[in-house]
Amino acid sequence: MQRKLFAVALAATFTGFTPLAAQADDTYKHVLLISVDGMHAVDFQNCVANGACPNLAALGHHGVNYTRTTTSRTSDSFPGLMAIVSGGTPKSVGAFYDVAYDRVLAPPTITTGNGVAGGSCSEGTANGTTTEYEEGIDLDQSLLNGGTKGAALADGGMAAIDPLKLPRDPFQHCAPVYPWNFVRTNTIFGVLHAAGRYTAWSDKHPAYSAVGGPSKHGENLDDYFSPEINSSVIGLPGVTTATGVDCSSVQDTLSDNSSWTNSFANIQCYDAIKVNAVVNQISGKDHSGARPAPVPAVFGMNFQAVSVGQKLIDKTKTPHLVGGYLDAKATPSTPLAGEFAFVDASIGKFVQALKQNGLLESTLVVVTAKHGQSPIDPARFVAQAKVGSTPADVLASCLPFSESPNNPTGIGPTQDDIALIWLDQSIKGCDTDSAVATLQANASQLAIGEIFHGESLTTMFNKPGLPADGGDARVPDIIVQPNIGHTYTGSSKKQAEHGGFAFDDTNVVLLVSNPDLHKRTVSAFVETTQVAPTVLKALGLDPQSLDAVRIEGTSVLPDLF
Repeated sequence: MQRKLFAVALAATFTGFTPLAAQADDTYKHVLLISVDGMHAVDFQNCVANGACPNLAALGHHGVNYTRTTTSRTSDSFPGLMAIVSGGTPKSVGAFYDVAYDRVLAPPTITTGNGVAGGSCSEGTANGTTTEYEEGIDLDQSLLNGGTKGAALADGGMAAIDPLKLPRDPFQHCAPVYPWNFVRTNTIFGVLHAAGRYTAWSDKHPAYSAVGGPSKHGENLDDYFSPEINSSVIGLPGVTTATGVDCSSVQDTLSDNSSWTNSFANIQCYDAIKVNAVVNQISGKDHSGARPAPVPAVFGMNFQAVSVGQKLIDKTKTPHLVGGYLDAKATPSTPLAGEFAFVDASIGKFVQALKQNGLLESTLVVVTAKHGQSPIDPARFVAQAKVGSTPADVLASCLPFSESPNNPTGIGPTQDDIALIWLDQSIKGCDTDSAVATLQANASQLAIGEIFHGESLTTMFNKPGLPADGGDARVPDIIVQPNIGHTYTGSSKKQAEHGGFAFDDTNVVLLVSNPDLHKRTVSAFVETTQVAPTVLKALGLDPQSLDAVRIEGTSVLPDLF
């Protein structure tokens, strides 16, 4: 390393170029990939500036900070995650939302835990169904292990997926479509697995094993760990957070403990399970710590604590405990500040483990986010369903029944701070132009900011429709972006959402760090899709091995190599 450093420095003397990394011509051995869901670029700036995130600040002293990073559009967790690991947007990957619609696939055999109705599958023809890739496909979504038979209480993974709750492919003899085969392009995990490298990932649903990309049995992920986040809260013996909280008993017994996301305290214990899994992997073990394993070439996790801290209004407390921000400058509330402190301490735990195992210099650390959260400014928030209506309600009679609000037992339409509309155009008066005219006539009560359809839609995505007609079965006919701060929800428990195209939804943290990198802030526009090809380049593999990189022309991040 020292010899190479001298050579690069000597070249810089004659060219006038100052290298960012002495390791530019080497390859790293590992990439630790961290998604802090909800964390904006401004959150990183504020947290470091006010001294609340010393560990992130330390990474920044030897890292490149990209301040104008955008997530995928749509900015839901599912496409947001796939963008990071595949290098592609929904246009190539085919993942628009964890709950979406496919004009070809058939319904699951039995009804999912969240209400996608089971039904029949007609082979050799387009069927059409809502697709769910979240907790509703677990064997038992009330359990932290997803109902995996014989597993420890907190040891969830792919085995928790119930194939009877998966959509089916009528052109593959009605076989269930597992998450990793729902996505259309390969991922960094598939490329690394094919190269004989060991891979691992930890996330919030068994369904997010989609990160592995197309394979027969999900084998691109050697160690996938996914305790179900929307399960009932339980005590976690032996789990202590990086801030010293003992999680052996439930921390917040007053909250609605049907989900870890309903409490500012409980969510930290949930995330701590995955933090411990990553530390075990750094230490040469599997996620449980029970068995020896190679240190993965690529591994990491998502943090959910910041996202909960941004969104939650906890009405089980008196007075109500309100997260989010205090102003348009993104000053965090006390609950949200606590979530940032927890995440920072956890990242410090990763760095300490890398040091103790002699891996820090050979590991590239990437901190980013699947999505942001909108709005930052609390004065801009409006729960639109309380004061007006939603696009799906206005167009309910034109939607497939599995997507329609008229379905009393269904999972409901795909709406957060955006509305995705798939039409049943066999119904008279339900063609796209007529539906758009209906939306325009109700624009005031829908708080419409912009409607994407026709050519304004196909600049971003493929043409919607059936493949037999040259269309893409997953692309919505219409996308409605509401006015900034408006969400298509009537919930009184949340004050922000994501999924849309707004700046607060899409401008996220992106920090790439290693001891050999020089501190640099890059204000050029970049995208989270550029993380995937950058990871492969850092590990000495060809970024063009990624399908989406070739299809969409995704480049590696600038000013790094």
